[in-house]
Amino acid sequence: MTNPYAEWFEQLRAEYGEQLKAMPLPEGLPEHLHALIQTHDEEAIQFMIKLAWQFGAQVGYAAGARQGEAGTSPFRPGRVQA
Repeated sequence: MTNPYAEWFEQLRAEYGEQLKAMPLPEGLPEHLHALIQTHDEEAIQFMIKLAWQFGAQVGYAAGARQGEAGTSPFRPGRVQA
């Protein structure tokens, strides 16, 4: 059985992976994430992902609300920006 989320994630990685590879993370974050992986702290990693997901949802909702007010058509940007 396939996991639809995993397929979607791989599609995003194929589409935006090169662009995001060049995006710097805050100083110390890669090392902290590596330490969490090494200690198998799945709870902390899931918490980080939930925060990122929540922040992304809030930004997406705000952008959608603004588009609805402006009466503009939705578009899909060609680049991911942080």
